[in-house]
Amino acid sequence: MRDYRIVNVRGHIEVFDDWGQFVLSADNESEALWELEMMMEE
Repeated sequence: MRDYRIVNVRGHIEVFDDWGQFVLSADNESEALWELEMMMEE
């Protein structure tokens, strides 16, 4: 399993993988975590 870094950028959440590559963006941290969970299930 990869590690992810969640970053708040001016009130918007961006998620990066452990290599620093952009994975997804979300309106808030809980949405980002939900989207990551959905990605893991695929």
